[in-house]
Amino acid sequence: MKKIIGIGNALVDILVHIENDEILDRLGLCKGGMEMIDAQRKREILEVISGMPQTMATGGSTSNTMHGLARLGADAGYIGKVGNDDLGRLFRDECQRYGLRPHLISSEEDTGVAITFISPNAERTFATYLGAAATMQPDQVDAEILKGYDLIHIEGYLIFNHDLILDVCQKAKACGLQISMDMASYNLIESNLDFVKMLLRDHVDIIFANEEEAKAFAGVEGVEALHTLASYCPVAIVKVGKDGSYIEMDGKVTAIAPVDAKRIDTTGAGDIYASGFLFGYINGYDPLRSGNLASYLSARLIEYVGAKLPDDEWMKIKKEEL
Repeated sequence: MKKIIGIGNALVDILVHIENDEILDRLGLCKGGMEMIDAQRKREILEVISGMPQTMATGGSTSNTMHGLARLGADAGYIGKVGNDDLGRLFRDECQRYGLRPHLISSEEDTGVAITFISPNAERTFATYLGAAATMQPDQVDAEILKGYDLIHIEGYLIFNHDLILDVCQKAKACGLQISMDMASYNLIESNLDFVKMLLRDHVDIIFANEEEAKAFAGVEGVEALHTLASYCPVAIVKVGKDGSYIEMDGKVTAIAPVDAKRIDTTGAGDIYASGFLFGYINGYDPLRSGNLASYLSARLIEYVGAKLPDDEWMKIKKEEL
């Protein structure tokens, strides 16, 4: 089996269920939005929610994807930057517990957190503090680590740091790795369009996008946007929500049907979709089989709270789907 590594913002998810919008109004958070916060605002929010039931787990888009790959049985590693604090130790321990090899950079900054408020209708409101993750620099990514892998999955949220993501791509290609990337956010694509086009044209082999991200890149929608993405890199995937997804590979488009699910929380659904597809890809599955696994995983995940499936669900998946 080929080995796969990911790089991204290493965060700890703090999930809080709320019964109404009162707490959001009190904190001045826009329901359904994402606010980037500083250390002082993080402390204020954590103080307000300190008496509320919370769930903690490792997070960050690529971390979620690599966790899924490790649970599927892939030989997987992860590069990220965490603080020398309790949350940093939690991050490292959870990687090791589930078979994900941590290549973590230490920082004096606090470990980043994504505080997620989940409303009764499953809508999510985020307050994100990047902390140590935002201080990762190109010279801290060791090319010797990359040489032990065959493919690297790069978090689209790293696009804000042009020097870092370009350096990682160049090091990966020099070491003979294929590159996969998730677009992460249509806002990032719109504000960095020329840079993203260069990355896809010159470095990226596999690109994941949702409808909004694909449209922001291509200026068109659906399969037309898929064709545009595929003109830049060999494998393109566009997720179209309740209508499933499309994969274009070797000039052929494969439609992936959605899987029925009871929608509880969509946190991490796109991340685990990438887990399924990439697991199939590194094991030589055809696009239909890879896409079906990806679709199944994302459907199962949204039936639970948070970005991680429980152990019994993973046992069922390994028994019935692989």
